[in-house]
Amino acid sequence: MTVPAVALHRVPRYPHAWWIGLMAAHVLAFALWWRYGWQYGLPLLVASHLAMVWGTLRPDSRLFGPALTRFQTDERVLWLTIDDGPSDDTPAVLDLLDAHGARATFFLVGERARRHPDHVREIARRGHGIGNHSDSHPTARFWALGPGQMRDEIHRAQATLTELSGTPPVWFRAVVGMANPFVAAPLQKLGLARVAWTARGFDGAVSDPKRVVRRVERLLAPGVIVLAHEGAKHGGNLETLALMLQRFDELGYRCVLPVPMASTPGPTLPRAHSSVAD
Repeated sequence: MTVPAVALHRVPRYPHAWWIGLMAAHVLAFALWWRYGWQYGLPLLVASHLAMVWGTLRPDSRLFGPALTRFQTDERVLWLTIDDGPSDDTPAVLDLLDAHGARATFFLVGERARRHPDHVREIARRGHGIGNHSDSHPTARFWALGPGQMRDEIHRAQATLTELSGTPPVWFRAVVGMANPFVAAPLQKLGLARVAWTARGFDGAVSDPKRVVRRVERLLAPGVIVLAHEGAKHGGNLETLALMLQRFDELGYRCVLPVPMASTPGPTLPRAHSSVAD
């Protein structure tokens, strides 16, 4: 059996609930400050702000909404996700995946998709998944975008990827994994579920394939979500992915997709449930 879509696909239900928690913490902090002095009120005030920072900067944080980090299964299967495309590497990445009988979800950047529309169509044609990874990939400031800018980043990418692939993406990954409080509202509006990861080897910055694969291998287990990249400036992503797929084969792991993802028939996840929270 395949996993029902609702088991993994969790859209934020209360995208503005964080305001209530933050305001309540402020009210309580000032009440304690008034009644007992700053020694009691100030620590709570600082803690509430640190919680907001932690919730934004930690890739698997669920403070502002659900985040999928893995799925539970006894089978040696994993979900391979590839960020930052499409790029000049995309055709070769697709060939590598075909050679290993693997399926992956490509988290694509809107403006890069507009530069490589044929690559987007080919990803879909070969039966892989397509996810939303923002429109311009503002690495240094995505975590700090305001509500209007965040909405535009996610909505523009969604429109582009829907037009080029013919199917609206159902998954979203925050840039560098950092999702601030303003991410949840556009995700709810578009029916997107946020995907984090379990294992990564920092292949976006590290060019040594063996070093990357060792890091990923240490975290492998049934049901993990693996983060990989394409098109990095160091030029080593293809070699890294080739070694990674080879190692997955040697260890008996299959790269599969959750449903619903690809319109082309392909391997899907076994019945499972996910580690997500509202």
